[in-house]
Amino acid sequence: MLYQNFQNVSLSALGFGGMRLPVIDGDDARIDGLKGAEMVDSAIRAGINYFDTAWGYHHGKSEKFFGNVLINYPRDSYFLASKFPGYDTTNFPKVREIFEEQLKKCRTKYFDFYLFHNVNESNIDFYLDPKYGVRDYLVEQRRSGRIRHLGFSAHGELPTIKRFLEAYGDDLEFMQIQLNWIDWTFQDAKDKVALAREFDLPIWVMEPLRGGKLAQLSDEAMAKLEALRPEVSAAEWGFRFLQTIPEVKLILSGMSTLGQLERNCAMFSDEKPLNEEEWNALQQIAREMIEKEEVPCTACHYCVEHCPKGLDIPKLIALYNEQHFTGGGFIAPMRLSTMGEGHLPCDCIACHSCEKVCPQNIKISEVMKKFTDELLQNDRFQAAKETV
Repeated sequence: MLYQNFQNVSLSALGFGGMRLPVIDGDDARIDGLKGAEMVDSAIRAGINYFDTAWGYHHGKSEKFFGNVLINYPRDSYFLASKFPGYDTTNFPKVREIFEEQLKKCRTKYFDFYLFHNVNESNIDFYLDPKYGVRDYLVEQRRSGRIRHLGFSAHGELPTIKRFLEAYGDDLEFMQIQLNWIDWTFQDAKDKVALAREFDLPIWVMEPLRGGKLAQLSDEAMAKLEALRPEVSAAEWGFRFLQTIPEVKLILSGMSTLGQLERNCAMFSDEKPLNEEEWNALQQIAREMIEKEEVPCTACHYCVEHCPKGLDIPKLIALYNEQHFTGGGFIAPMRLSTMGEGHLPCDCIACHSCEKVCPQNIKISEVMKKFTDELLQNDRFQAAKETV
């Protein structure tokens, strides 16, 4: 197992993510305790020492699972991370209550790492509002030793993350973001890495394989990659890409089976970053994958100038592309929920004014209607609206 130095602490380069544990009968709320415990034991024997959980994972059961399993190992033999659930804004007045309950569920007296969870457009004002005292409380817990290291995770856009860092940067020790070779450009991860560098923060990676999407590539894409590195899996390409980025110190993987765990651990037995040719080849494949599935908006904003409803059409199309490329996911519903009535795809009146000036000849009204129809069936979107 490879290790990275963080403030004189040796962290396994691969972290065990607690969001995709093995479950019973496909029910995310029913963790298979025996299989999960076997995976944790195998992970520890393989050298993994970082375990990441959160208040909401597995319908609130993930923290308790880790508490029940890790209690069987010496407390100084592993690092445990959890998070304040700011993705639900009703939690902000309850930071003390939630933190105390998390310690009980995890059966521990302290968290090695603790994060402001999922900083984004829907909760940034809550995080920065001093009346809730979230920052002050968590900094105090670090001062008392019940939090050893404090950081944050973010799925928000670059300006939101920068705003959070400008306010709280002096209190933060690491930054956890969605980072992989597709999102290097698709989700502006490149600029987020640059921002981390600006604030001198090491990066923890989540979604290194985009929920498994990057673990299975087309035959055409694999042929191009195999010409450069024979007999290397798509998943390994994803991890080697991340090893090429100096700011990355920890890569979290949500593993559901013992086989996945064993394969991932094998990849982290050595370090083989990409060379320039390999990096460029991977980015070319990324561009081709995105172009096949996205609406080709160039964000020229001519459409916005001619929209009688004042819709931010390029942003809506970008979210439409995100939703379709991911095959669902929560990022698009989360961001749409913050935009409010009058700014959503359903507010398009199909007047076609935008289409008359679109250089790409996009049938914008059809895209907005399709997006609207899909959102009406999207439970994530409805749930996200209720938390704002």
